Amino acid sequence: MKQRDIFRESVFERDNHKCVVCGEPAQDAHHIIERRLFDDGGYYIDNGASLCGLHHLEAEKTILEAQALRDIIGINKIILPKGFHKDNHYDKWGNIMLANGQRMKGELFFDESVQKVLSEVLYLFTDYVKYPRTKHFPWSESINKDDDIISELSVFEEKNVIVTDKMDGENATIYPNGYFHARSVTGNSHPSQSWLKNFVQGFCFDIPTGWRICGENLYARHSIKYNELESYFQVFSIWNEQNECLKWEEMLEYCELLGLTPVPILWQGVFDQDEIHQAFLNKKNASEGYVVRLEDKFHYTEFQSSIAKYVRANHIAPHNWRIKWDASDLNQTK
Repeated sequence: MKQRDIFRESVFERDNHKCVVCGEPAQDAHHIIERRLFDDGGYYIDNGASLCGLHHLEAEKTILEAQALRDIIGINKIILPKGFHKDNHYDKWGNIMLANGQRMKGELFFDESVQKVLSEVLYLFTDYVKYPRTKHFPWSESINKDDDIISELSVFEEKNVIVTDKMDGENATIYPNGYFHARSVTGNSHPSQSWLKNFVQGFCFDIPTGWRICGENLYARHSIKYNELESYFQVFSIWNEQNECLKWEEMLEYCELLGLTPVPILWQGVFDQDEIHQAFLNKKNASEGYVVRLEDKFHYTEFQSSIAKYVRANHIAPHNWRIKWDASDLNQTK
């Protein structure tokens, strides 16, 4: 029996072959989170719900929410694809649902079939995109219990990569309208963002429509104090209107056009684990670690297999640095 058939029969049997919403005969074993988001198809009984035709359509449209189905069935174990974080709430198609009712565009958002099925709720989506969590290399020395580790290094093998310093600052994403945010797209502003707020106004209107620029806000000191920075804002990726990360060379061209500083390159060439790590060990200045990304462009859906990081031992992640921050706690530019 095929995995799909086993999944269908198991879900139907658990739900007594009835729609969990209305009690009518079940017609579909619905994937609560879309199977295409899983490496293995997501055929887990706790990712399934028996639904009639009407409620299956509502669940596909996300009018009937994923968590609502779990609550009806009594599912306590939330099954998520690799790279998804338990602290986020996702709809059927992997879009993050925010507390204010809006949603952020996920990996499958631009898929033509997904656009069609979500047509009734597209007005809920914000244009702001959360920068994904970067997976650790297996040899990373500061891995927390909720961090993800990249399992397949084959995605880098025989490919050209760019290795950059992992700068110790605050992640910032900037849009053409001048809006910018850190990790949370709805986060409140903070005094440490004052410099960036003014800096953005000098170039944001030259960012193409639908694009966004991601970089490190280094105005405030975190765990490492920088004494010679070319800029408090350093770019590590630029994304176009198709949610594609520009190839490195193209990103540098846009940085030059907009007068922006890219993050420092530590090493580049065909991926070589030993050479990359040795280049980091040979560094003289303090560094949090390094980030490896494919030199070529990649889509947002490919982020988890196109970029990874190493963080040095004993690096103190400044989770509460905002609370302690004051105006004297700044880095320095040249």
